[in-house]
Parts: sequence; structure tokens; C-alpha cells
Amino acid sequence: MKKFEKIIELPGDVSAQLQGKSLSLKCNNAENSKKFKAAGIGLSLDGNRIIISSDKAGKKTDAVANTLEKHIKNMIQGLKEDYEYRLSVVYSHFPISVAVKQGIVEVNNFLGEKKPRRARILGKTRVEMKGAEITVRGNSKEDAGQTAANLEQATRVSARDRRVFQDGVYIIKKPE
Repeated sequence: MKKFEKIIELPGDVSAQLQGKSLSLKCNNAENSKKFKAAGIGLSLDGNRIIISSDKAGKKTDAVANTLEKHIKNMIQGLKEDYEYRLSVVYSHFPISVAVKQGIVEVNNFLGEKKPRRARILGKTRVEMKGAEITVRGNSKEDAGQTAANLEQATRVSARDRRVFQDGVYIIKKPE
């Protein structure tokens, strides 16, 4: 049976720590950690290299290993610079007010509703308001992206014609 192995070289200023299947990366004052649950694939640390290995080699194993490799590269890139999502607050019927509170973004007066709509902020993601634009930043691509998606989903219009009721919070810029 063939064995499978992928090697990821870490930049000089990034340090890694591996405990079981949990990988923590540190660079300057930024830290990023993730637990990988891929069955049949092992992670190991050798100096400044992360080794993804498996006893079996096949299409599915290769696909999962490539996914792990991309997640680790996203973690490394997030340590260098934050992932940034920009969202725009759009309203035509009722003026919307957005407030950032401890771990939650609150959207008030959406379509004239009395109860505010809420979206969770995940991890160490930072949310900033400037006029009608919301900026979501974080060193974890998954957390920043999910926080932006939570904002967009919180203001989703249902049971109305979307061509007429275009109110909401929409993602206008994603990281590349």
C-alpha cells in the first residue's frame, strides 16, 4: 500500500505547536489555532515544517490532505495580515441603525420591526462601524467570514418581494 505525505514550510517568524490534532500557530502578537478532525490523516511537526501524512493514498485521502494544507496556509496568511470583509447597510423604507455590543451586532428598526435582529461575532473577530459601512476583521478566515455571513443572514428578507424590499446588510468586498 502506498503512503502519502505533504510538507508545509513555515516562515521563519512563525512558531507552531501541535497537541494531538490541535495546531496552534504564533507570529509576533497574533495567534491562530484550529483542531483538525480528519480521520486517517496525521499531522506532525518537524522543526519549521508541518507534515501531513497518511498510510493510504487515494483520491479521497488526497482531497482531504489538500483541504488541510489550504486551511494551514490560510492560518499562516492570517497571522501576517488580517482578513477583511466590508459590508454595506442598505435601506429604503425604514432607517436602520446598527450597534456593536459585546459579542453581538444588533440591527434595529429593520423593516420597521420592534424587536432588534442580532448576529453573533465569532472568535477574536473585530467589527467596526463607519457610517453605512461595516468592516469585519480577523486573523481567522473562518471566523471573519462566518461573522460577515451572520450579519447578512440576520437581515434576510422573507415573505416579501426582494426586488421591492432591498433593505439589509450586504457583503460588498471579500478577501482574495
